[in-house]
Amino acid sequence: MRKENLSKVFIYTDGASLGNPGRAGIGVIIYSSDKSLIKKVGKFIGTATNNVAEYVALIYGLQEALGLNVREVECFLDSELLVRQLKGVYKVRDSKLVLFYNQVKHLQSLFKKIDFHHIGREKNSQADKLAKEAAKRG
Repeated sequence: MRKENLSKVFIYTDGASLGNPGRAGIGVIIYSSDKSLIKKVGKFIGTATNNVAEYVALIYGLQEALGLNVREVECFLDSELLVRQLKGVYKVRDSKLVLFYNQVKHLQSLFKKIDFHHIGREKNSQADKLAKEAAKRG
């Protein structure tokens, strides 16, 4: 991983659960503002629901960005639920997700600027592949 100071990164994240809940994995891809690959991660996270895996992937990506001393982040997720929750359009009704939501909000406060974007699955295929492979490996 590059350890230089970057002003902005783009993070693509996805979570996968085989069984929902079931064996779960996360996929995280981080690019610099010039679209250079900084880091690719696929990790098994144990047994979880798909929504928990989605949040864990985002948290992992944001923590990585903090380690890069990044000030601005654009996050791309194919989970419309998470994006709408994070933008305040939906309330977090699932008590199991409140902890993860609060963690993301805390991490969000550590950046100068952060945006969350919902994208179609076809635009998130690399993170999706990493998450699914990690869930199968675990």
